[in-house]
Amino acid sequence: MAKLILTHEVTGLGAPGDVIEVKDGYARNYLVPRGLATAWSKGAEKQITSIRKARKAREIETLDEAKAIRDSLQSKTVVVTAKAGNGGRLFGAVTTAEIADAVKAAGAPAVDKRKVEVGQPIKALGDYKVQVRLHPEVTATIALQVVAGA
Repeated sequence: MAKLILTHEVTGLGAPGDVIEVKDGYARNYLVPRGLATAWSKGAEKQITSIRKARKAREIETLDEAKAIRDSLQSKTVVVTAKAGNGGRLFGAVTTAEIADAVKAAGAPAVDKRKVEVGQPIKALGDYKVQVRLHPEVTATIALQVVAGA
């Protein structure tokens, strides 16, 4: 078993700064080459504390604050403009970063692109529902409208 420090959020394993133990092959072939984790060492404890401080600064502090932001987000319809062909199909897909930028442009509180969850890739014009994890206990559902543009 390999002992690692996560540098990015990995579904099913943990958040940045968490110390985990995984099988050697998973660490060597997947996590470390993709930059999702680094090998654990005593010197890496400083890295853990800096990652945790950065995460804490980005996190929404309280449950009440998260619920207020959720209510604010759910009351708005977010519009994303994307290039589309004749049949309404997009050239590419709408990314989580584009959704996060559109949320901010709509006058809602800024959302981290890593917290936006899109079920299936959005590759056509129309209306969609997108989840945003604001807090471990609070998830907002945003009405997303994809329209053709420049």
